[in-house]
Amino acid sequence: MQIWINGHARSCVELPSDAGLDQLLALLAIKPDRVAVEQNGEIVPRSGWSTTPVREGDRFEIVHFVGGGV
Repeated sequence: MQIWINGHARSCVELPSDAGLDQLLALLAIKPDRVAVEQNGEIVPRSGWSTTPVREGDRFEIVHFVGGGV
């Protein structure tokens, strides 16, 4: 399966054809507690990650939140 993550093409042959967004994040070793995910221009609520399918050609933007400050 070919998808796009943050503007870069990625082949995910190890991802099952019925995989959800939560499985993609696990495959990418991304901890889900501090990220926001956009799929094809739409923000996906965390509550929907397990039911949101990953499909051929999908475009994802994955943003990590960083804490800190002065």
